[in-house]
Amino acid sequence: MPYLVGAILAILLLGLLLRKLNQPHVVGYLVAGVILGPHGVALVTDDVTLARFGAIGVVMLLFFIGMEVSPKKLIDNWKIAVLGTLAQILISVACVWPLGWLMDWPLQRIILIGFVISLSSTAVVLKLLQDWKEFDSKVGQNVLAILLAQDLAIIPMLIILAAFGDNTGVEPTNAVFQIFGALIIVAIVAHIAIKNTLHLPLSKLIGNDNEMHVFAALSVCLGLSLLTGLAGLSTALGAFVAGMIIGAAKETHWVHQSLEPFRVLFVALFFVSIGMLVDLSFIQFHWFQVGILVLLAVVANTFINALILYLLGENWADSLYAGTLLSQIGEFSFVLAAVGIQAHIISDYGYQMTIAVISLTLLISPGWIMLVKHLLKNRRNVNSL
Repeated sequence: MPYLVGAILAILLLGLLLRKLNQPHVVGYLVAGVILGPHGVALVTDDVTLARFGAIGVVMLLFFIGMEVSPKKLIDNWKIAVLGTLAQILISVACVWPLGWLMDWPLQRIILIGFVISLSSTAVVLKLLQDWKEFDSKVGQNVLAILLAQDLAIIPMLIILAAFGDNTGVEPTNAVFQIFGALIIVAIVAHIAIKNTLHLPLSKLIGNDNEMHVFAALSVCLGLSLLTGLAGLSTALGAFVAGMIIGAAKETHWVHQSLEPFRVLFVALFFVSIGMLVDLSFIQFHWFQVGILVLLAVVANTFINALILYLLGENWADSLYAGTLLSQIGEFSFVLAAVGIQAHIISDYGYQMTIAVISLTLLISPGWIMLVKHLLKNRRNVNSL
C-alpha cells in the first residue's frame, strides 16, 4: 500500500509540474517511473506486477483508439502503411550495416539492431495524438497506418530471427498461426469497412442494460486480445480491432465514456513501468555511448520516416512532423532485444545498452516532438490552407 500511495502522489505532483511547463502527461508518467523504480529511490520494487498492469494499459489505449478509427480510411491508406513501413525497415537495417561492418558484427546482429530501431511506440504516439486532438488529421492517419503495419511486421521479424538458429526462442512452426491470425485481423477490418455497422453477440438479449453492455465490450476487447496473443501477434493489435468492432456497434456508443477512468489509470501504469526500466547507474557509467546512440536513433528515425513520407507524396512539413512522431524506439523492440540475448545474438552488455537506448528515446521523444511541432507550426498552417 505505501508504494501505491507514493506512486499515485508522484504521478500527481509531476503531472501538475509538467503541465505548468506545457509538457504532456506521458513525460510525467515516465519520469515518475524513473524516480520510483528499482534504479531510482526504489519505492516501487514489484516491477513485474506493475509491468502486467502496464500491459493492460496498452490494451486499453489501443481499444479506445480503435473505437475512434474509420476502417475505410485505414484501408484507403494502405500504400503508406505497406510501402512506408517496408522501406523504413529496410533503410534502418541499411543504416546499421556500416556500423556493424566497422565493429565486425555478424549479420544477424546487424539485422536485429536494424529491426529494433525501426519500430516506433504505438502507445506513446497515439497517446500524444489523442491528447492533442490530432488523431483525425492527415498526419495522424498516416502515422496510425505505419504504427499498425509495424505491429504486424513483428511477425516476419521473428521468423527471420528464428532462421538464424534454434535457440532464438521463436518456433518457426508458429509462423503459420501468426500469418493465419494476421489474415483474420485483415478480414475483420475489411468486413467492418464494408458493413459500416455491426451488432454485438447477445445484443438483443442484453437489451438496454448498460452495465451488461460494459462487460460485453470488455469481453470483446480482452477476448480478441487473448486470441491474437495466442496466435503470436500483439495483444494490443487485437484490442485495436476490438475497439473498431465496438465503435461500429451502435448499441455501445456510450461505452467510451464509461471506461475512460480505467484507460487513464492503466495507461499511466504502462508508462511508469517503462520508466522503471531505465537503469540510472548503467547510463551514468556509459553516458557517452548511450547519449550518442540515443541521439543517432532519434535523428535517424525522424529523417528516415520523413523522407519516405515525402517521397510518397506528402508535403515536407507534414512529413517531418510525422517523422518526429515516429522518432522513438517502440515498446515491442523490448521483445526483439529479449530474443536477441536468448539467441546470443547480442551480449549482456549489448542487451543493457539496447534497453537503455529504447527507454531514453521513449523518455525524450515527447519533448523532441513538441519542439519540432512548435518550429513547424507556421509552415504546417500554410501548407494546410
